[in-house]
Amino acid sequence: MHEVDCRGMRCPIPIIMVAERVKEEKAGSKVVLLSDDPASWPDLQAWGRMQEHVVKQIDQVTFEITV
Repeated sequence: MHEVDCRGMRCPIPIIMVAERVKEEKAGSKVVLLSDDPASWPDLQAWGRMQEHVVKQIDQVTFEITV
């Protein structure tokens, strides 16, 4: 499992960085995004639907993406 730490960054940077990381992963892999931007969760949900990835919010700053 890889971690992308985007705390302190504002959207769209967290989504761009996690999208780049996900491109390198195989199906079934998990990527954790750390982001304290309040817009990250709604943006991540929309991106996940469009890319057909499963996204979960673990806590306020931790999100898990299953490729």
